[in-house]
Amino acid sequence: MTRLIFLGPPGSGKGTQSQVLAADLNIPHISTGDILRHAMQEQTPLGIKAQGYVNRGDLVPDQLVQDLVQERFVQPDVKSGWILDGFPRKVTQAVFLEQLLAQTHQGDQRVVNLDAPDDVVVARLLARGRKDDTEEVIRHRLDVYRTQTAPLIDYYRDRQKLVTVNGHQSQEEVTEQLRHMVTS
Repeated sequence: MTRLIFLGPPGSGKGTQSQVLAADLNIPHISTGDILRHAMQEQTPLGIKAQGYVNRGDLVPDQLVQDLVQERFVQPDVKSGWILDGFPRKVTQAVFLEQLLAQTHQGDQRVVNLDAPDDVVVARLLARGRKDDTEEVIRHRLDVYRTQTAPLIDYYRDRQKLVTVNGHQSQEEVTEQLRHMVTS
């Protein structure tokens, strides 16, 4: 059964690769970014709260995101496996997720770190043309990533769950590497 957590800086290809792999494996792609964007677009109470953080390039507070994740992991479609993209973003969230997965009998997950250089990431994010993707905001998000999210790499490496994939290859090369990883 495939249970994968995708890590990597914004713009490293986590969303694209996790969607492709989830479709290949016929399992849900769980993206906290998509859930949050939908909530902001619909102007739900959570979406309105989240919008201020996103506009500044800051992370949405843990409790808001954890509530969304917890709600998602009790839905029946996750029993066959899943790919999680955009969560956890820091070690405290990883601890929360470990406890949640243990409670819902969904342990035994692997963690994929898609690594890509800052200049590549900035160019990719500017190219997608989202209004919240200015170069200043992107570089701030990369600083936030390095400060808060990068320690997750050590956290999962210490637990021998981490696989690092070079995200600075063609999309097809990255996809092929990931397909090989889940079938081996």
